[in-house]
Amino acid sequence: MIPSGELLALLGPSGCGKTTLLRIIAGLESPDSGSILFNGEEATQRHVGERKIGFVFQHYALFRHLSVFENVAFGLRVKARKIRPKEAQIKSKVLELLRLIQLDHLSEKYPAQLSGGQRQRVALARALAVEPQVLLLDEPFGALDAKVRLELRRWLRRLHDEIHVTSIFVTHDQEEALEVSDRVVIMNEGKVEQIGTPEEVYDHPATPFTFDFLGNVNLFHGRVNKESEALGDAKLVAPENLGASESPVVGYVRSHDIEVEREPVDSDSFKAEVRHVHTIGPMVKMELFLCETKETVEVELSRDVYRRLALQKDETVFVRPRKLRVFADDYQG
Repeated sequence: MIPSGELLALLGPSGCGKTTLLRIIAGLESPDSGSILFNGEEATQRHVGERKIGFVFQHYALFRHLSVFENVAFGLRVKARKIRPKEAQIKSKVLELLRLIQLDHLSEKYPAQLSGGQRQRVALARALAVEPQVLLLDEPFGALDAKVRLELRRWLRRLHDEIHVTSIFVTHDQEEALEVSDRVVIMNEGKVEQIGTPEEVYDHPATPFTFDFLGNVNLFHGRVNKESEALGDAKLVAPENLGASESPVVGYVRSHDIEVEREPVDSDSFKAEVRHVHTIGPMVKMELFLCETKETVEVELSRDVYRRLALQKDETVFVRPRKLRVFADDYQG
């Protein structure tokens, strides 16, 4: 269920069913089972034109022969005569939307004269012109470069806070979904893995897939008995849901949640060797080889911590996961 006025992200890898679900909501495809409801009313069999949907595609889909003004006005002009607004109302509505998207000074330009980010804003204004019940956005920033994507997703969040239209957008960009949306639906192979706020799905992933998909993750393989869990030489408290004797487990920990020291801090530390060091902007990424488990992990450190440790390739260090989440090795959800 999507509350009125919410901005919901459908997030998952390519081919997981995000766009198919969006098209089913729009009425462009039919579901094999289940129902689509708008405001509690059955809409599964409604024609796409009866659903009051605004759809923004990845590649703009603007009419090249029409000006910015006429592109935005198009949906209003093609309404049935009895419900079509008067020309003065159309002009007022379009100019209002162009001011909203901050492109009123380009109303007489054509799509070919605009940047990619400007074209996408025009496509959004055109979708909003018909006052949709639900706004659907399919990878709306996918065709844009990274800097423009960053600017537009922040702009979309501000715009949504102003107009409060119920919106669903599809993306495979984790950072985009977590930054823009009110809630996130994590999808995998046509199924929903988890639904929650950005903070909930990131800080409390319910499945290994969600944990692995949201950020750079390292895996620690081990076994668990009724009292404790062993990952190499490290002894950790066993999760409550894993009580079987000598069950195989996998510990998941993000790269920035691993501490690195020159000496072991406690029994949770793993002995490792520095294999590679990569400096990327303000962060330093290190590939470490765990001596006990023979696994390779990637650790992210700030430059200040890296300088304090003064580490070199092939040196011995000790690593300790700060936030280790453990799942059974055959976890199925």
